[in-house]
Amino acid sequence: MNSIKVILIEDELFAAAALTEALAGVVPAVEILATLDSVASATAWLRKYPLPDLIFSDIQLGDGLSFAIFEQLNLRVPIVFVTAFDEYAIRAFQMNSLHYLLKPVEGEALQMAVTKFTQTQTPAAPVQWQQLRSDITQQKPFRTRFLVQTGDTIAAIPVEEIAYFEGDDRYVMLINKTGKRFIVNYLLRDLEAVLDPARFFRLNRSFIAQIDAIDQITVLSKSKLKARLRPDAKRDVIVSAATATQLKQWLDEQTH
Repeated sequence: MNSIKVILIEDELFAAAALTEALAGVVPAVEILATLDSVASATAWLRKYPLPDLIFSDIQLGDGLSFAIFEQLNLRVPIVFVTAFDEYAIRAFQMNSLHYLLKPVEGEALQMAVTKFTQTQTPAAPVQWQQLRSDITQQKPFRTRFLVQTGDTIAAIPVEEIAYFEGDDRYVMLINKTGKRFIVNYLLRDLEAVLDPARFFRLNRSFIAQIDAIDQITVLSKSKLKARLRPDAKRDVIVSAATATQLKQWLDEQTH
């Protein structure tokens, strides 16, 4: 296969590294022109530099959905969307004849995607980006898995295996149900936007927990609560007065 020039639009560091490695295995002469992590940076880059042969783009970026990039620029470049949101991606992309890959990206699927576009000579039909964005938003694209790295190994952890997320001034850790801890490339406030609120709750500034991980709630005063998590957190999880009422209501709603 001849060399192809590619840009990656991806805000997860590990996901970008994994895709870069996978592309090198499929197209040894691939040239990654840029790795861009937001709608703003990708839009600016595409306006400034010559267009690549192929674009790989995540959907949910830190500053919005990546569809906004292509809606603004009206590019005539093939795009492969890379997503963990299989619940809605299949329906939305098939309806618009767009190609997509599910995370974690496998070599065979990536090979098929690259081959498809290198062999297609006719430009793709125009896409109604605004309508597609509306469809995606209405279908609530929550994360179904998160990429984590341990040494040289990158793996995908399904949300069903996540107990809670814990953040401090430097890192956000994903803690799975066996107690293993992994760094994720997210801020807690960003996680709130991509986690299913029927499954996860923001307990305080440092913790977002899955409902099954909340082992016990203790009343500290008329207003504050203390949550015991499973597996045990390494510090107290105090729920403020402002959040305590919301937490009790949320727990009650999930039991119905």
